[in-house]
Amino acid sequence: MTKSNLSLVALGSLFCLMPLCMFDALRISLRGAAGVRVAVEAAVQVIARLVAHIAGQVTGLLKAILSVITTVMFTITLAYALEPAQAQAQINADAQTSTQLKDQPQNQSPASNQILGDAPTVQFHAWGGSAQVNGYIQWVSQQVSKQYNITLNHVKLADTSDAVSRVLAEKAAGNHTQGSVNLIWINGENFAAMKRHNLLLKDWANSIPNFALTNPSRNPAMITDFGIATDGQEAPWGKASMVFYYNHRFVEKPPLNIHELLAFAKQYPGRFTYPIPNDYLGISFLKYAAIALNEDQQGLLYQLVTDTALAKITPALFEYLDALHPLMYKQGDYMLRQASQLQRLMGTSELLLAFSFTAAEIPSAVNRFDLPSSIRTYAMEDGSLANVHFIGITYNTENVEAAKQVVNFLLSPQAQAKKQQLAVWGDDSVLDFSMLAANDKAMFKPVSHHVSAINKEEAVPLFAEPHSSWTDAIRQAWFDRYGERF
Repeated sequence: MTKSNLSLVALGSLFCLMPLCMFDALRISLRGAAGVRVAVEAAVQVIARLVAHIAGQVTGLLKAILSVITTVMFTITLAYALEPAQAQAQINADAQTSTQLKDQPQNQSPASNQILGDAPTVQFHAWGGSAQVNGYIQWVSQQVSKQYNITLNHVKLADTSDAVSRVLAEKAAGNHTQGSVNLIWINGENFAAMKRHNLLLKDWANSIPNFALTNPSRNPAMITDFGIATDGQEAPWGKASMVFYYNHRFVEKPPLNIHELLAFAKQYPGRFTYPIPNDYLGISFLKYAAIALNEDQQGLLYQLVTDTALAKITPALFEYLDALHPLMYKQGDYMLRQASQLQRLMGTSELLLAFSFTAAEIPSAVNRFDLPSSIRTYAMEDGSLANVHFIGITYNTENVEAAKQVVNFLLSPQAQAKKQQLAVWGDDSVLDFSMLAANDKAMFKPVSHHVSAINKEEAVPLFAEPHSSWTDAIRQAWFDRYGERF
């Protein structure tokens, strides 16, 4: 008979002598098993009441018997309280383990499963604000699962800096081997921050077989991110440039440079705007304007920002914005917080001119009836802000080889050709076609042109992204000047 069973028998005999209220008090205390102290105190209190109750009604002999019973019951009660408390602690530990496993995403395998031979899991943190991008990454996930037995999870981000902060927090907490962020879609200031804090795996890009197809020795943009050398810490994934789009039904001739844009705003007041510079498209517009308005000082923007350089660049920019803001949507008293709102306002014809960093999203939106069929896409003739976007592997990635395999697939002609298809994403390939075999080149044959898509046969000058240090500097200068209004 266990301690628990013995104590239950003894307690059952004692309960026959107790008033009903005293039985309830002891039963509740013991069932709760909150701890030895609570159970023992409850037992002592109940037994003390029992002795006091009976003492006035029984003989001295019975008092002596009850005294012995009290001593025995105290000892048994202590044993009974200890056993459930220990068992309850084990139950709580088991419950916590079960909750942690239950909280795991359904498509995410715990790291321990890899010991059992399961497919390695790679967590790909990438912007999730585009249906086309999300659909493409889902296709990639299917392909790497089928071809390499790798589970690729797309962790959708509203802001890439959230993933950067997570890796930084893991490093501060001493998590150097089991990072929750494995692959990350980055460029610009996010790459600069991760490189500065040593958050990326070093010297791995050159080991990717398909990286050679970008021909980095002849294409320095493949190894330079916003003016900062990548040093093998990230691999190029795609190219993008700023495009403008307008409603052909109401606008016959769109503006073709930064100065004509101001004239357009005067001709069509309230029909153009840009998001605040906290948004990536908002800060991109400011960088384009800063470059285009400072033709004789553009070189400053491709060096590390200084107070002196900033003081030379911003006067022309602010003079222009001071004139533009009252002519914008809602007279500039209200500004958009997200780039996606531009497309929505173009869809309702509240705006007649907008811009994007994803040229393919415009004809796709027309096909979805999110934009009218009268939308046309083009690039500014004075220059189109352009950049290469990259994939990084975090320094604390557990499955480094699996992460590299995913990146190698992303750089394959198959994956790059798929991504460049207008109906899929329309993102320009980073591969140098002169490096491809004939059958691989054939994958990139253009399909029929969409009337709302940009004509890629027309050459336009490209503005390289300024040094990454300028992003925060221009953003902060903008808020210092206009922040109280917005």
